[in-house]
Amino acid sequence: MKSTTNRGFTLLEMLITIAIGLIMAGVTFMTLMPSLKMNHVNSAYDTTLSVIRNYRNLSITQSKRYILTFTAPGTITVQYWGVGVPVSPAPVTVATFTLPPDIQFAVQAGFPNPGPDGFGTGTTANTFNNCVLVGQSCLIFYPDGSAQDDLGNFNNGVIYMTRPGDLYSSRAVSVFGTTGRVRGWRLLQTGNTWGQQ
Repeated sequence: MKSTTNRGFTLLEMLITIAIGLIMAGVTFMTLMPSLKMNHVNSAYDTTLSVIRNYRNLSITQSKRYILTFTAPGTITVQYWGVGVPVSPAPVTVATFTLPPDIQFAVQAGFPNPGPDGFGTGTTANTFNNCVLVGQSCLIFYPDGSAQDDLGNFNNGVIYMTRPGDLYSSRAVSVFGTTGRVRGWRLLQTGNTWGQQ
């Protein structure tokens, strides 16, 4: 004798269960998207800030010169620049860092003027001095901890990171040339100003 009470699920019941599961997964994904995007911004900011601070500290502890260049859309290149007499040798690349693909070294309309610590006008992504040695703007950390260009001028400036189209995702890192002090910033919605992070 066959039992008629043990039939299992119908096709309609299974489709309804799958549809409910897909809807819940979609809502969860849409809820997590802002935090995933914020995670990319924070990762780019942390990478940039830590690379600058790390190579400043290494230049002091190792008595070496390190050149940092910031290439759009999101690459940081670090080079060691040895000392030679009468001419220093060519710089040698020691590391390359890449920001998440949706974050760029860039500016957006609406950045306050002046920039963080009074550097720049909020219209240029990288306000560091141009270095003839590498053919673009750069930071060179010297053993005394200062940031200079390749002509020996102190190099005050700021580098901006942002997600295009999302003004308040923007972050910045400023460097004082004479002391090499590095500070991090975030664009605040209240008053559209830079706040130290």
